[in-house]
Amino acid sequence: MLWSKTLYNTGRSIAIHFHPSALSRIARTQINDTQSVTITVRAGFTSAPKRKMADKLNSEERNGLLQPLIQSGWKVQSNRDAIEKEFKFKDFNEAFGFMSRVALLAEKMDHHPEWFNVYNKVQVTLSSHDVNGLSKRDIRMATFMDKLIN
Repeated sequence: MLWSKTLYNTGRSIAIHFHPSALSRIARTQINDTQSVTITVRAGFTSAPKRKMADKLNSEERNGLLQPLIQSGWKVQSNRDAIEKEFKFKDFNEAFGFMSRVALLAEKMDHHPEWFNVYNKVQVTLSSHDVNGLSKRDIRMATFMDKLIN
């Protein structure tokens, strides 16, 4: 994959714009009369290993794995197979710190929560889109979030 980076000199600041490009297989630099510089380099990315598709929780797993989460304040949504919880923090800084720590795990798991943040509140919804419902990944993510606040 090739990535192209364009630097725009606007007099006081430089704007950098990244975009994929398949124009060349070698690194190159172009300078044109609009005072912009385009640098295209070949990125050595390999395709990431495909992760195993999650399995939707069966009824036995739902009964066993969801109970501790429900006791800690998680709720099963009535309109879809998902769980939700609202976390409250002292201030925005604590809420953002929580979201940052969760984001690191989410990237590692390739499983991202739906969330909404206003000041000291973070509303989270978890569901595995690839199985259209709850999976063990949602349980792991919810358990991790609960441990962060305790």
